[in-house]
Amino acid sequence: MNEEDEAFNEIERRSVAKKEAVKATMAINPYRDQVIDEVLQRIKELRPAVMPLESMGRGKATQEWFDILVEGIEGMKQ
Repeated sequence: MNEEDEAFNEIERRSVAKKEAVKATMAINPYRDQVIDEVLQRIKELRPAVMPLESMGRGKATQEWFDILVEGIEGMKQ
């Protein structure tokens, strides 16, 4: 086996190890997908409230988006 093959095999081993680590993390936290779905749903619900500003030629900056999303999600907590 030459040096190039060894390097390729090492990259492949690392890739497999990373995939296994991600799978293990997902298995440890059974609520992960539920939380992600909940956050995405809240973002989708808040999106129409911001769209009128964009039609007036003023889009939101990233920080403004995060402020709006955080405020909306916090307002939905029980």
